[in-house]
Amino acid sequence: MSQLAPSRRPENGAVLTDWQPEDAEFWQHRGKRIARRNLWISVFCLLLSFCVWMLFSAVAVNLSRVGFTFTTDQLFLLTALPAVSGALLRVPYSFVIPVFGGRRWTAFSTGILLIPCLWLGFAVQDTGTSFQTFVIIALLCGFAGANFASSMGNISFFFPKEKQGGALGINGGLGNLGVSVMQFFAPLAISFAVFGFFGGTSQDIGDGEAIWLENAAWIWVPFLIVATLAAWFGMNDLSAAKSSLREQLPVLTRVHLWIMAVLYLATFGSFIGFAAGFAMLSKTQFPDVVILRYAFFGPLLGALARSAGGMLSDRFGGVRVTLLNFIVMAIFTALLFTTLPGEGQPGSFIAFYSVFMVLFINAGLGSGSTFQMIAAIFRKQTIERVKAAGGSDKTAQHEAVTETSAALGFISAIGALGGFFIPQTFGMSLALTGSPADAMKVFLAFYLLCVAITWLAYGRKKAR
Repeated sequence: MSQLAPSRRPENGAVLTDWQPEDAEFWQHRGKRIARRNLWISVFCLLLSFCVWMLFSAVAVNLSRVGFTFTTDQLFLLTALPAVSGALLRVPYSFVIPVFGGRRWTAFSTGILLIPCLWLGFAVQDTGTSFQTFVIIALLCGFAGANFASSMGNISFFFPKEKQGGALGINGGLGNLGVSVMQFFAPLAISFAVFGFFGGTSQDIGDGEAIWLENAAWIWVPFLIVATLAAWFGMNDLSAAKSSLREQLPVLTRVHLWIMAVLYLATFGSFIGFAAGFAMLSKTQFPDVVILRYAFFGPLLGALARSAGGMLSDRFGGVRVTLLNFIVMAIFTALLFTTLPGEGQPGSFIAFYSVFMVLFINAGLGSGSTFQMIAAIFRKQTIERVKAAGGSDKTAQHEAVTETSAALGFISAIGALGGFFIPQTFGMSLALTGSPADAMKVFLAFYLLCVAITWLAYGRKKAR
């Protein structure tokens, strides 16, 4: 009967002092409902975060249409900068949940995204806005990308270990959909007046046409307000998830942290990097195609594939899925060279677009499979290490959750750097040679390296 008493306590407190997801009876009577509520609010907040993080992938393409005179290299830089600040901030964001609590941090980190959205809406209406101002706004958009680390860490505390993979797949996969949601709705939103009462004005783009570019940023403001309130009033803080920064820092000494960081950079980094740079790249190679009509589809496929990657990894093993994924990415990166214009050849947009869709899908699949590998590796090794040192099962489980959460957050920070490197590499290649081919050679070499790393570190029988 002592096990039943905690489950009868009031469930509406903001701070839950009794949380036992591994207790089957507790989970069925109380835990599952609370965990699911926190998960779905987290998904909503994370989806909006990805919308804000990738705003410049849609805005930068239109800046020249409304009168800004930035170079192609500068526009690629604007699409890449949110990934820089997002990646750097994911490091501290990896450790904040056990310190501040999931409810308070989710509400705060979602609410502050109103700042870059509001500012960007005003900035794009004035062609006198300096490039430096857009740089600052782009860096502020990176705060949205950092939310992934804290969000995934927070949700991992709510679910029992056998359900964490599915919960993290839903949170991460549906959160990633924000890229596609933004790239689908932003082009629609800028086509008509919505926020005239708030100071929104139309901008002439020639041939008697006009757009309202500020809507690409302002359309998310009401949703961010709702999400912030939902997080504050609907989510929970877990006192059991509290741990100090000192308890989490030892994860940085684990060799598998750095191996998996490289693999995650190649998967999620490719997903977010392609999402940031694909529209701009397509515009430079096929200027006659209105790419914003189709750009959203790649991130959509990649986000959906992330959840599938987690499920396939549960069935066949994360190592097998990841290894096959890198082989396919290497093959299709090589195929991309045949689709580009150059040397008197017009290139094929249909082939170019199709190859990139496969790359998006595999980047998403790999994001799911590598995340599954991270959780499995760190949970297993931490429990074995603690028990070998004479620790109790309860202590081992607590340290496994703490270290796994910190590892997931830190590795996600490394992966986010792909959102900077890929657009920047495209921009540099175009500036130096007029073609993205050299950039693709770099990516091809990196994917082949990841095939070797995955096999040597985890795929060989001796490694297993």
